[in-house]
Amino acid sequence: MTKDIKKDIKKVAKEAETKVTEAILKWKYNSEGQKVPDKKSLEQQSRVITDKANKILSRSGKTLWKEIKDIYLTKQTKKGEDN
Repeated sequence: MTKDIKKDIKKVAKEAETKVTEAILKWKYNSEGQKVPDKKSLEQQSRVITDKANKILSRSGKTLWKEIKDIYLTKQTKKGEDN
């Protein structure tokens, strides 16, 4: 896959995430009986929330990957001691 295609796919995914977040925010405002902000403000809030969520998932994913590697290495070490 070329870099341009990857970049385009990431852009589409980010836009989709933002639109889903925007829909959730609209629902939240309506369910709480609050006035839904104007489109520009809602888009900004959606981008901020999406960016924060992606950062959290990125950190959590790295932590999870490290834990999986640690478990794997521990098991490999124990196998080596058993032989």
